[in-house]
Amino acid sequence: MTERLRIVFMGSPDFAVTSLRALAPQHDLLGVVCQPDKPAGRGKQLSAPAVKLAATELNLPVWQPVTLKGDEGAAFIDKIRALEPDVLVVVAYGKILPQRLLDVPRLGPLNVHASLLPRYRGAAPIQWSVLNQDPETGVCIMKMEAGLDTGPVIACRKTPIGPDETSGELFQRLAVLGAELLLETLPKLARGELVPSPQDDALATLAPMLRKEDGRLDFTQPANHVSARARGVDPWPGAFALLNGEPLKLWRPTVRATASSVAEPGTIVAATKHGLEIACGSGSVVFAEMQLAGRKRLPVAAVLSGNAVAVGSRLL
Repeated sequence: MTERLRIVFMGSPDFAVTSLRALAPQHDLLGVVCQPDKPAGRGKQLSAPAVKLAATELNLPVWQPVTLKGDEGAAFIDKIRALEPDVLVVVAYGKILPQRLLDVPRLGPLNVHASLLPRYRGAAPIQWSVLNQDPETGVCIMKMEAGLDTGPVIACRKTPIGPDETSGELFQRLAVLGAELLLETLPKLARGELVPSPQDDALATLAPMLRKEDGRLDFTQPANHVSARARGVDPWPGAFALLNGEPLKLWRPTVRATASSVAEPGTIVAATKHGLEIACGSGSVVFAEMQLAGRKRLPVAAVLSGNAVAVGSRLL
């Protein structure tokens, strides 16, 4: 029978929810720590992190400290220490943790990270693996240090990236993979069977958080690069270009080895029920869905029925 460990869970977005739900029936969750509620949407109403919503559903205590520094942070860490956790499990919490918090759990702090470390340390490893057209990625579990994803790795699992896979689709797969690996790793940790493997800092790369401007497409690049950019920024911030000075968002790209006609990069060379074909530096990309400024995301055929998107127009 697997030993039930006393765990404090730290995480915030949807990606972390899968691990939280996997842990709940298997171990004793003492409480959940997530980021504070933040304004969201046009009305800027406070929105709770996905982990908070899941923890509330599971009837778990939730803490949302504004800071882990100073007197406020010290008081919060003392609260966690009083719980006497065996393990601190961190999945996309969103902040670097101070050493005094990392020192609290008996068996150490573990982090589930969605890359093959030391590649893609940082906030957006999944997106950058798609953007950079990596053939594979995976999840690693490391024993945490105070640095940015620098701790020694104790478990790792790889998976190929599909040729048409978006960041959003890969998020879902890696969330499940990470949760499965976490459940397999914790009993081995409790039995002292794991040998941490230090990361080679010389091989480290960073995966900074995406900005809205990272979604802008550059059609002077080859078609496969344009497709990777569009898939890497799906669902956020979304791929876009300017059509007649207005933003046009584009989704679900398919690469064509050659364009339907010879045209300048960014030129719409075909607009049919199958999609919007746009010439690139080499080849072309057909986008199956589009979103005009102020409108909803729709299949290209539905947009074309009520809006003139002229063949020969150029996206910038």
